[in-house]
Amino acid sequence: MVPREEFFAEAVYTIDIGQNDLTSILFSPNMSPENYLQDALQHLATVIKEIYKTGGRYFWIHNTGPLGCLPYVLVRPPVGSEEMDETGCRIFYNALAEKYNAMLNETVVKLREELPAASLTLVDVYSAKYHLITHASNYGFENPLKACCGNGDDKYNYNVNARCGQTKTVNGVNILLAKSCKDPQKRINWDGAHYTEAANKWVFDKISTGQLSDPPHPLIFVCRQN
Repeated sequence: MVPREEFFAEAVYTIDIGQNDLTSILFSPNMSPENYLQDALQHLATVIKEIYKTGGRYFWIHNTGPLGCLPYVLVRPPVGSEEMDETGCRIFYNALAEKYNAMLNETVVKLREELPAASLTLVDVYSAKYHLITHASNYGFENPLKACCGNGDDKYNYNVNARCGQTKTVNGVNILLAKSCKDPQKRINWDGAHYTEAANKWVFDKISTGQLSDPPHPLIFVCRQN
């Protein structure tokens, strides 16, 4: 089932990384987000160079989304209103994502110099997701900061001890602790960390046009460059 060797040079390699790494570090007392960023991006560059060595030439690279708008970030620990933006997202975490994205941009610029035969397209997923969250009702979505699937408080519907799909056996009966909302098509966040299928489609439709890409080429152009 492995493609023929010549196909690897014709493929478009999509890279989407950053969210889970950054949030896991934020909640770890033994790691510094500031020290982690440069190391993470060096590893990212190494991976792209390795793919390049094996023949890969076309890369579609996503930056990371607004971490401060994720329910599982919003629930811990509680903060004052001065630490939230007007949408209800946490300013510190979004600022960290923006810093990562700025450094990712610098990394891609250097890679373009080092890999002259490669086509590296940087996609601003952050802007697409934040726009959707801040203008949710304009696109038919509701409760943009609340998880669809969960068992938490009314505000974010996220409980680390009762995550989406988690069950518990009571008197020999398996009980579902955290279930889906009635209409996931109207929700942006699925389980506190991931986006719903509907939201992901909206984001894809937005970024695939190339309007949030550098260079500003639509995805179909990236795929046809070969």
